[in-house]
Amino acid sequence: TADLVMYWWDIAATRVRTGSLKRFGLITTNSITQTFNRAVVQRHMDSQPELRLPFAIADHPWVDSTDGAAVRVAMTVGSHGIGSGALLSLASEELMEDGSSRVVFAIRQGLIHADLTIGARVVGSAALAANGDLCLQGCKLVGDGFLLTREERAGIVSARPKSVPYLPRYVAGRDLTQTETSRYVVDFYGLSEAQARQACPEGYQRLLHLVKPERDQNKRDTRRRNWWLFGENAPKLRRALKGLPRFIATSEVAKHRAFVFLALPGTLADGSLAAIATGDAFVLGVLSSRAHVTWALRKGGRMGAGNDPRYQNGPCFLPFPFPAPSPSKTTRIRTLGEALDAHRKRQ
Repeated sequence: TADLVMYWWDIAATRVRTGSLKRFGLITTNSITQTFNRAVVQRHMDSQPELRLPFAIADHPWVDSTDGAAVRVAMTVGSHGIGSGALLSLASEELMEDGSSRVVFAIRQGLIHADLTIGARVVGSAALAANGDLCLQGCKLVGDGFLLTREERAGIVSARPKSVPYLPRYVAGRDLTQTETSRYVVDFYGLSEAQARQACPEGYQRLLHLVKPERDQNKRDTRRRNWWLFGENAPKLRRALKGLPRFIATSEVAKHRAFVFLALPGTLADGSLAAIATGDAFVLGVLSSRAHVTWALRKGGRMGAGNDPRYQNGPCFLPFPFPAPSPSKTTRIRTLGEALDAHRKRQ
């Protein structure tokens, strides 16, 4: 599950630790700090003889002059022994006319951790049992034919009112970070093909024409056979949300971290969302706090040329120690959480 670039990092680090190399330097994707890639680095830093990083840049612009691909990279130097290193971070970045960037660095000295940071070793924080099975990823359709406009859904509901449970609202990350769109889906989760056809013939017919031909070519056997179902149905999330009046959602990738309530039943989260299975505004208030947002920025990875932060269950939510304030402060945070959510929705 680690990126292919980590294969070469692993080979180089092994040779340094066994003495056949003194040091190495590699340019990688900036995803080296994300969970699976970081595990490769951490393993060598925790082994004996150990590896250390005397120099690193976690994030740097990169433009390939051949095809103009604008991405973000990281640079790491590995060597044997114990000691501090120089960590360079971008202080400013200016895009030039030729597509390159003029950058200015800030330099810090200290022990460089596997997540290419200096200071508190938050990368070593452990998952907390209290946070288990609460933050989960949404569904992945694998077929645009599942999607309905408001008008298409209204036409089906008008002809067959009992089809409403199978036509929920579908919310994706851009609905939270940009302009909200009214999208719905045909959702037959838990139904056999025969049951789906009987429950909502209009929806079944739509999938038969728009989804099945595409799924017939899918390399994954389960997706070919279960063509009337989403590619990923998020069963754990559905179980966690059962009986709740609402849940908290945030876009997995976003420049600015925001948490909002989405109403239940009748709303389905897309895979681009991280969904937190609680309707408690106290939790939304804590997640929206400067303490948690700073934690999430430090723990989560980054994605794309825009270098936008990612919010993931493993690094960002599971190890986060929720506070246990006094009843009066809990009530205050809960009140502020409700007010913040209402304000976001008004805007």
